[in-house]
Amino acid sequence: MPEHLVGVISDTHGLMRPEALRALGGVERILHAGDVGNREVLDALQQIAPVTAVRGNTDRDAWASRLPKTAVVEMGPATLYLLHDLGELDLDPAAAGFAAVIYGHSHQPHTESRGGVLYLNPGSAGPRRFRLPVTLARLRVRETGLEAEIVPLLPPA
Repeated sequence: MPEHLVGVISDTHGLMRPEALRALGGVERILHAGDVGNREVLDALQQIAPVTAVRGNTDRDAWASRLPKTAVVEMGPATLYLLHDLGELDLDPAAAGFAAVIYGHSHQPHTESRGGVLYLNPGSAGPRRFRLPVTLARLRVRETGLEAEIVPLLPPA
């Protein structure tokens, strides 16, 4: 049974940590849930695997205008919905056939299953904000379902 390994990152705010690049090694695809910060972050991620990124609320420069607000990504048997701010979700993910909703914005890692849909926030991989952790996520997509793992990049504050 094939497995797809997806790297999920968000809120880099222009900082591409070497720890993040190492943690994403071996993934088949990378999803960036917004507040990228600059084009160089996407260029660095693209060296590891194909990247799908959405625009976050701080991605206002000209380079970011080509980033969509939302994206739909097919990974094996799963359809994933990507946006920056969960508060802007304007559809019923289960009714739309999405296996997961991937988002950022809060800088707080979170995984939860609701109504058969995985909600995944990888947290922030960029500059530490207050005492929040610095994390990303790895998502395993299998025929039998999804499994998310939050990956700490730095020791707790």
